[in-house]
Amino acid sequence: MNHGPLPDVDGSSAAAASLELTILMPCLDEAETLAACIRMARAYLSGSGVRGEVLVADNGSTDGSQRIAEREGARVVDVAQRGYGAALAAGIGAARGRYVVMGDADASYDFSRLDAFLDALRAGSDLVIGNRFRGGIAPGAMPFLHRYLGNPVLSFLGRLFYGVQVRDFHCGLRGFNRDRIAALGLVAPGMEFASEMVVKASLAGCRISEVPTTLRPDGRSRPPHLRTWRDGWRHLRFLLVHSPRWLFLLPGSVLVAVGGAAMAVIGVRSVSIGALNLDVHTLSYAGAAIVLGVQMLLFAVLTTSMGIRHGWLPADGRGRGLLSAFTLERCLVAAALMFLAGIAMSLHAVYLWAARDFGVLDPSATMRWVIPSVTLMGVGGQVGLAAFFLEALRLPDAPR
Repeated sequence: MNHGPLPDVDGSSAAAASLELTILMPCLDEAETLAACIRMARAYLSGSGVRGEVLVADNGSTDGSQRIAEREGARVVDVAQRGYGAALAAGIGAARGRYVVMGDADASYDFSRLDAFLDALRAGSDLVIGNRFRGGIAPGAMPFLHRYLGNPVLSFLGRLFYGVQVRDFHCGLRGFNRDRIAALGLVAPGMEFASEMVVKASLAGCRISEVPTTLRPDGRSRPPHLRTWRDGWRHLRFLLVHSPRWLFLLPGSVLVAVGGAAMAVIGVRSVSIGALNLDVHTLSYAGAAIVLGVQMLLFAVLTTSMGIRHGWLPADGRGRGLLSAFTLERCLVAAALMFLAGIAMSLHAVYLWAARDFGVLDPSATMRWVIPSVTLMGVGGQVGLAAFFLEALRLPDAPR
């Protein structure tokens, strides 16, 4: 579809209102490659007939990138806050197009081939991620660790945690509906902005798709801004923190189930599996597993409550149903029952000791009462204190 020649993007409201696409490039000292990227982007706009603009979100370049961008016909927005995410967030806020395609200004992405992104957006996708593994990665374009460890592992975790069927979670070339993404309230200032966009789009129920794209070696003579381990950890941290189910709920459930089963069996008698004998020493580890598992389950509840309250987790029926079951009164009753049961078992252990005139005890007998009693009292205390913490999280914010 031909929309005519490139519009004048000098800020007139009429021109801005008619733009379909903004090609957005974050920039920090990209003088070596910026001009080539802008020319590719403008060539795409003029060749396809798409009414659009090229926007450079400059992050404080000192190598003259701003002048180069303006000379090549791009619009420049200055972003005082440093960081990849900060630059992109400001660029999205300043974009005039209905759709935005963003990509690094290091000549690694092909801005002249954006049809697949725009077609997917026009078909209703809210976010379209490029897939470099399907489109082709040129030799030397992606470090070995990124290609065979970092990107595959982080993409797998993203699909597992959030159900996003995207194979290249961190591709820098992506397109999106400007209003839908702006409404997500993205705030990450650094490289984890890429993860934040996909995660929050998924949690908000946005329609996400992917298209093949290519990756070439960047054209700069200096090292990239990306730091492998630092930024990889930031991405992983973001994925974990925004998924209480995978960070706390599921592993906590496994620990409680395994620890509870072990305590129920070994608490009665020792268990022999071949030459392996499981007795009170194993019972103590089972108690530790239960205490840790319950702590993780409580963290899942508290984190979900905080996420819903602060808007970074959806307030769907499942989350609200989970939280509504944990009232202060119910939790205190459960905590008191567990604590009293623990005290009762401790008193029985003392009774056994008294029967021996407070002399030497048989650990295999008394520890079967002591370990479960200590576990119950510890778990009861955790539940009671967490219930008050949850109640504090439910208090309304004071006006400021």
